[in-house]
Amino acid sequence: QVQLVESGGGLVQAGGSLRLSCAASGRTFGIYAMGWFRQAPGKEREFVAAFRWNDNSTYYTDSVKGRFTISRDNAKNTVCLQMDSLKPEDTAVYYCFEDSTLASRHWGQGTQVTVSS
Repeated sequence: QVQLVESGGGLVQAGGSLRLSCAASGRTFGIYAMGWFRQAPGKEREFVAAFRWNDNSTYYTDSVKGRFTISRDNAKNTVCLQMDSLKPEDTAVYYCFEDSTLASRHWGQGTQVTVSS
């Protein structure tokens, strides 16, 4: 079983930056990918970004390309999301996820990101 602990959310003004981190513990082998979804009030959870472990490929939803950067810290089994040029529409609860090589998915508890205009 994998436990995911997120940190780094908060309140920032439009144009500012935040950095989210997600640390995996427990079963840390067999990770296929890690990344982030987000859910704004009244909306469905949507994909934001992902990092694939075996070849370091990265994926982003169109609305964050050029502003967000996902990276991996091998030693700490951690994935980070650097969020720059934040917009009010980025306001949401951000959820870390881990996809295993056995096709299971685990979620973190979520961290709030609020961008004021």
